[in-house]
Amino acid sequence: MTPIQPFQLPLVPPSVAHAPSAAPPAGQTPFKEILLAGLGQVNSLQQEADAAVQQLAAGGDVDPTEVLTTLQKAELSFQLMLQIRNQLVQAYQEVSNIRI
Repeated sequence: MTPIQPFQLPLVPPSVAHAPSAAPPAGQTPFKEILLAGLGQVNSLQQEADAAVQQLAAGGDVDPTEVLTTLQKAELSFQLMLQIRNQLVQAYQEVSNIRI
């Protein structure tokens, strides 16, 4: 099992935050890549949890507390990603409701 790595959001200086360019500044990760990496991390944790449960159900040599810990990590990461998605949807709805 690999430990959960916290999301590392790049720091954007205020002068760059409002830049109209489509490409990110040199040395900074695009938001899309950060989001996809987070989704991949959540997916791998879910797969690890599924494998641990299958091993436990098949009577494999696995510690039940490890299985429970793996399941909780997967659940927490899924809930975090769900909250991030909810916040993104809410932000999009607020921006789409702005009248020009």
